[in-house]
Amino acid sequence: MTHVQIDPLKAVTAEDAEALAGLMRQLSSRAPPLAQADLTRVIAGPSTTMFVARMNGKIVGAATMVLIAVATGSRASIEDVVVDVSQRGKGIGEALMQAAIAAARAKGARKVDLTSNPSRQAAHRLYQRLGFRKRETDVFRLDLADESRI
Repeated sequence: MTHVQIDPLKAVTAEDAEALAGLMRQLSSRAPPLAQADLTRVIAGPSTTMFVARMNGKIVGAATMVLIAVATGSRASIEDVVVDVSQRGKGIGEALMQAAIAAARAKGARKVDLTSNPSRQAAHRLYQRLGFRKRETDVFRLDLADESRI
C-alpha cells in the first residue's frame, strides 16, 4: 500500500473542508455543499468519528463511523466512504474501513452496517473481503427536505 496516514479528524481547516467537499462530490453528484462549519459540527458529535486518509499531508480519502445506541444493543454505521479517484486501488479504502471497524469495536458496537450504491462494485468487493455480508432487507427513507410529502 502507498504510505498513507489514517487518523480521526479532530479539527477542520479550510483546506480540509475543501478537500472533503471534493471527495463528497466524487461519492455523490447530489452531495450538498459542504462547508468548514458543517464538518466541524459533524466531528463534534460524541457518536461520530470521521477518519481521513492523508498522503503528503493532503486528504485523499474519508470514512465516517457513527455509533448508534438502541435498546437492542449498540451498533455502528459506516458512512461516506470515499477515496479520491486518482488514489483508488492502493489499499486506502481498506485502511479507512479497518480504522472505522476498530473504532466501532472499541466503542462497544455489536454489529456494523453500511450501505453502498449498487454501481460501486469495487467497494462491494472490499466490503465482502472484510467480512460484510449483504442483508436481505428493505431500506426505507423519508426525505425531510421534501415538504410536499409531510
